[in-house]
Amino acid sequence: MIRRLLLASAFSAFTLGAAQAGEQYVDESGFALSGYDPVAYFDLKQAPTGEHQPEAVPGKAGITAEYNGAKWAFASEAHRDKFLADPAKYVPAYDGHCAYGIAQGGKVPGNPNLWRIVDGKLYLNITPTVVGFWESDIPGNLTKAESNWQAKEAAPASTKSWKAIEDNKDTYTVSAPVTN
Repeated sequence: MIRRLLLASAFSAFTLGAAQAGEQYVDESGFALSGYDPVAYFDLKQAPTGEHQPEAVPGKAGITAEYNGAKWAFASEAHRDKFLADPAKYVPAYDGHCAYGIAQGGKVPGNPNLWRIVDGKLYLNITPTVVGFWESDIPGNLTKAESNWQAKEAAPASTKSWKAIEDNKDTYTVSAPVTN
């Protein structure tokens, strides 16, 4: 009887936590991170604050996995396997929404080519202009974003396209995912 009660409690805690998970940002590509490989960011050499980051690595449409209600694309099967072993390590913060937007109390799309890894976590921003605001006080913006995220997480994902923003026209050279 006690064992059943413990199992029921554990199941309830699991399902309650799952129900509170945020909705992943997915754009017109149909993929989380717009079809770019989430694992590849951790292999790229991160630029110093104030400099442009390397462009994200496109995933392949034939190498995918499902996580947090979304389809993710990967540049290799090895990257997909690393992701599946520990998805929380690789997914962008705030379900792929702009970290500075969350810090300001909004939920707007994240541009996968405007990224920064801070303390092992991937953060995205919406436009190059916003990157400047974000980088002017990353610790302070993270504190604000974490404070705001509890209220924003359950809100629906953004339905806007980061590519439709004029300021983003020069932030990418390749659309993802690519065909194999």
